[in-house]
Amino acid sequence: MNPPLTVFLVEDNSHVRLGLIPALRDLIGAQILATAESENEAITWLASHKEGWDLAVVELYLKRGTGLGVVRWTNGRPGRQKVAVLTDYPTEATRRRCQKAGADAVFDKETELDQFIAFCQGLSEVSAAGLG
Repeated sequence: MNPPLTVFLVEDNSHVRLGLIPALRDLIGAQILATAESENEAITWLASHKEGWDLAVVELYLKRGTGLGVVRWTNGRPGRQKVAVLTDYPTEATRRRCQKAGADAVFDKETELDQFIAFCQGLSEVSAAGLG
């Protein structure tokens, strides 16, 4: 059996976290490694788990710090590791800033959850095929 897609979730809203975790597990068989609620907490986890994740899902607006700082910190990561921003404020300017900072994709929590899940499914299939 192939290993599941391993996910690190950076989200300060507990309701969103509690909805995303089972959705990722049930829909794509992902393994949620850890969660963080602040920029510092996320960077601390990432620094101690540099190779141990496949996908970081990052909210931009955190209670302390920003998701953009988290995305920037991941620059230089191995190519198999992807960063997806999942936010309530995906303006075109925000999308450009995220991509410039190193995000692989940006999704609107309200209107693009299907696209987000499809993105994750694609990563899961690549990981399962050993191509990641």
